[in-house]
Amino acid sequence: MSAKNPNKIHKTGEDWAVDIVVYVIMAVVFLACLYPFYYSLVISFNEGIDASRGGIFFWPRKFTLENYQAVFKDENLLKAYGVTISRTLIGTVSSVLFTALFSYALSHKNLMGRRFYSMLLIISMYFGGGLIPYFILIKKIHLMNTFWVYIIPSLLSAFNAIIMMNFFRELPAELEESAKIDGANDVIIFFRIIFPISKPVLATIALFNGVGHWNAWFDSAYYVTDKGLKTVAFRLMELVNQANLTSVSGADAMSQRAGTMAAQTFTAETIRMATMIVVVVPIILVYPFLQKYFVKGIMIGSVKG
Repeated sequence: MSAKNPNKIHKTGEDWAVDIVVYVIMAVVFLACLYPFYYSLVISFNEGIDASRGGIFFWPRKFTLENYQAVFKDENLLKAYGVTISRTLIGTVSSVLFTALFSYALSHKNLMGRRFYSMLLIISMYFGGGLIPYFILIKKIHLMNTFWVYIIPSLLSAFNAIIMMNFFRELPAELEESAKIDGANDVIIFFRIIFPISKPVLATIALFNGVGHWNAWFDSAYYVTDKGLKTVAFRLMELVNQANLTSVSGADAMSQRAGTMAAQTFTAETIRMATMIVVVVPIILVYPFLQKYFVKGIMIGSVKG
């Protein structure tokens, strides 16, 4: 006979009932969050005229790729994709590096003016100058209608800086002390010692910045008039507004941009769904590569003690 494991936990009937209720609630919440995205995916692969009749819930009734063909024939959308990818890559890398340097300096207690800079950082989280002063500032520093209006204003985030500061404060002081004994200065210490061991918090901040840049449309709408500098999120907003105004004119406009003279089977609604999928999927595919660092970076960077 095998000996019973004394450490094994025996669940009672009440424990099993609680577990079942918890799992059911989690399943309902999961489906409620996932289904809207799945529904958009199904509609994007269905013929528009057929989808307008309704009754589609789990899979396409008349499968077609015409919606995506029309989307990718839109030259403005392809240009917007290039701008968004460039913005996301450059903006994320520059913001992570700038925020890390700023936070690393503020994490040192012997920094001159540390309390003053920290106070300014906290104040910026609660107070802002407003849209009109910000617009005037962007215009005065000649960022209007330039690619750099996407990059420079987002170099530093107070929330991200606080997370990084708390992370750097948790690192052992002996790392810096031993490096200084060997003759390393602050720049060498940061890039050769601190930066490599900060992957969890760096990946977390990179994910925040990447998603923010990819989904941003406000600056593209108000600070950029050149169509060649519009972002893909702004193009999606245009299509959504177009579909809300009228499905017929929206479909006709997209048909003209697609350059097709054949009888169309798509509508503004299916075009909107296809564009939404095209915009959302790339950033979703990035998350699994950073997920293992995400929770660790948030917890280390936000909990002290």
